[in-house]
Amino acid sequence: ISLEHEILLHPRYFGPNLLSTVKQKLFTEVEGTCTGKYGFVIAVTTIDNIGAGVIQPGRGFVLYPVRYKAIVFRPFKGEVVDAVVTQVNKVGLFTEIGPMSCFISRHVSTPDPSPGPSVGPP
Repeated sequence: ISLEHEILLHPRYFGPNLLSTVKQKLFTEVEGTCTGKYGFVIAVTTIDNIGAGVIQPGRGFVLYPVRYKAIVFRPFKGEVVDAVVTQVNKVGLFTEIGPMSCFISRHVSTPDPSPGPSVGPP
């Protein structure tokens, strides 16, 4: 998915490695975060454009607009996902679904774990 982000860079980073610093800062600031609209940003795949920086008056910082593509994870209601159980206790169990942690109460699970009548043997 195509996304945009603005990188605020301190003047100490101005120099021959400016673009690599902007790229590294993008990875650090964006990967592993969660936005309401797009979900979890798993990884930045490509950087499409690093725009011209805009100097912040009175501060010396420069703001770089960056367009990039990323792999995102946004589960929706009713979606079936694979989860890894990380902890089991008296009140329920904790799972991890990619970057997301989930708690499942024992009160919402079925008491009989056997397959229903419509499920045949494997």
